[in-house]
Amino acid sequence: MVSGQSAILVWKKDIVNHFWFCCQMANNREEFMGMWRGVLHHVCGVHEWALGKCQHQPLDAVSSSKDCMLSRSAAHEALSQIVLNRRWLKDVEKFLKFRSTSELEAFQNHLLMYVSKRFAFSPPVYEARTLLAALDYNHHNHRPVHINQRGEVSQRRLYSKKSKRYRVHTVKVSKEYNYIPQLQRQILGTRLKSSGGLPRRRSLRPDDPRTLGLLTGVVPPSTAELAHKSAEDRYVDNMPTVTCDWSKGV
Repeated sequence: MVSGQSAILVWKKDIVNHFWFCCQMANNREEFMGMWRGVLHHVCGVHEWALGKCQHQPLDAVSSSKDCMLSRSAAHEALSQIVLNRRWLKDVEKFLKFRSTSELEAFQNHLLMYVSKRFAFSPPVYEARTLLAALDYNHHNHRPVHINQRGEVSQRRLYSKKSKRYRVHTVKVSKEYNYIPQLQRQILGTRLKSSGGLPRRRSLRPDDPRTLGLLTGVVPPSTAELAHKSAEDRYVDNMPTVTCDWSKGV
């Protein structure tokens, strides 16, 4: 970081949180920009200005103890260039209504516990493991928080190498896989009622993308045409090379 701009690091987490707050509350670009520009006043310790004011509650001792930036300082000027950067603000409508991919990313990380990228799985096995991962995620995603013996919410600290700071993580109750016995009973009951074993080949559903084939944008030739073209190519490649000595005539 350039000299004199290290003061931004103290406010980095708060700036990110303010961005997502603006995305959640704003209905259009004008409302977003009205709230988003306020961060430039807040980091300077100014919570009311000519065109608006901060929407947060009274600050606690930890928040109010942060070192405020000086207006027009090197750190404040650098932050202003980031906050008011037109290049990324032109796409701000994509973030309104608090549309974030964090939940999808959390499920993708959870999915790796069942279908690790270090192993290869056949399509049926991959599908079964993905379904098990979805059952686990949906069943335990909204489980309640853990209450300790003192009647308080259990928390623990975690260190982030990316932000180089500690954060508080709320501990939830332990997972209970009580749906597994019921799932096993249903699988066994379905197997006993079936007339035969599992089919070697499975028919594709109508909405399966594999029914569309390769989406190359080029109309594929027939297999006979490809075989004929391949034979012609081999014939041309195997033709002998004839050299002529033009100094002696033809």
